[in-house]
Amino acid sequence: MKTSDFYFNLPEDCIAQYPSKIRGDDRLLVLNRDKDIDDSALFVHKKMSDFLSLVDENSLLVFNNSRVRKSRLFAKKINSSQTVEFLFIHQYADGSWKVMVRNAKKHKPGHGYVFSDGTEAKIIERESDRGTEFRSLLFDVAVDEAWFERLGHVPLPPYIKREDALFDESRYQNIYASEVGSSACPTAGLHFTPDILEALKNKGIDTAFLTLHVGLGTFLPVRSEKIEEHTMHEEVYTISEETADKINAAKKEGKKIIAVGTTSVRSLESNWDDEKKCLTPGSFATSIFLYPGYEFKLVDQLFTNFHTPESTLLMLVSAFAGKEKIFKAYDEAIKEKYRFFSYGDAMFIR
Repeated sequence: MKTSDFYFNLPEDCIAQYPSKIRGDDRLLVLNRDKDIDDSALFVHKKMSDFLSLVDENSLLVFNNSRVRKSRLFAKKINSSQTVEFLFIHQYADGSWKVMVRNAKKHKPGHGYVFSDGTEAKIIERESDRGTEFRSLLFDVAVDEAWFERLGHVPLPPYIKREDALFDESRYQNIYASEVGSSACPTAGLHFTPDILEALKNKGIDTAFLTLHVGLGTFLPVRSEKIEEHTMHEEVYTISEETADKINAAKKEGKKIIAVGTTSVRSLESNWDDEKKCLTPGSFATSIFLYPGYEFKLVDQLFTNFHTPESTLLMLVSAFAGKEKIFKAYDEAIKEKYRFFSYGDAMFIR
C-alpha cells in the first residue's frame, strides 16, 4: 500500500487556527463502521454535547493524561546575533536534552547558545534518525519544569499559522492532563469538559488513564513510498496497576473499551497480551505502527480528531474503520465545513 493512497485535498480554510470559543462546543461526526459504505446511516452529524447519549453504559473510556511541556524555546547563538529555535523532545540519562533545531545542518557539536535568562547550553552530539536531524543539548546548570514554564512557548503544530498566545496555555492542554512530558498535545481530549466527565460518571460510565508522552513517533511524516517500509520512532507509555485492573476487568465483563485518541489506542494495542487476555502494568517503549490490515485486539471504539493527509494517524483510523469509509467520512466533513486537526472538530468511530 502506498503512502500516496492516503492523500486527500484539504482546503486551507478547513484547518482550525484557533480553538472553539467555548471548550467542548465542537461538532462531532459519528462513523458507524458496522454499516455498509452506501448506507445512509454510515455517518451521523452530531455535536459534542450529544456524546453522552452515544456512549453505551457498558463502556470504559481510556484517556491519555500526558501534559504538554512548553517545549519551544529561543536562544541566541554565542558570538552571534542569530536567534535559534529549539523544540525539546526528552531528557537523556546524562542530563542532556534531545532537541530539534531549525536549519539543523548549521548547528554542530561545540556550538553554544544562551537563553533569555542567561542560561547557557552547547551541542554535544549530532544525531540523525530515519532522515530527521536531532541534536543533544547540554546545559551549564540543570533546568527543570519551572524553567520551561517561565521561558518556553506552547509547541503549536506547524499547520497553525500564528504565534502561540496566552489562551493556548490552557486550551492546548487537556483538563485532566497531569504528567508533564509531551511535545504535542494528545488533542482528542481537548473536546472534554468537566461537565462531560461528570455526566459520564453520573451515567455509570467508568474512565481510566494511561500516559504516553507524545513525541516523534506521533507527529513525524511518513517518508517511504510504501507504508510497510515506514518505521515509527519509539515512544514510552505507562499503564498503572489501577488502570490495568480496570481495563482487564472491563474486558472480562464484556464492556466496550473506548480509546480517547490515537495515543491511547497505540498504548493499549501495544500492551495487550492476546493469549493471556490482559494488560500488564508498568512503563514500556512502543514503536507500533497501525495501518490497514492490522486486527485490533482490545479497542472497540475510538474518539479522535480529523488527521493530516498521508499521516500515520490517518492510517491508524483507516485500519480501525476501513480506509474507504474513513475517506467517505472525510469527504463529507470537508463538504460540511468541519474544522480539521488539533483545534478542530471530532469523530466518534463505533
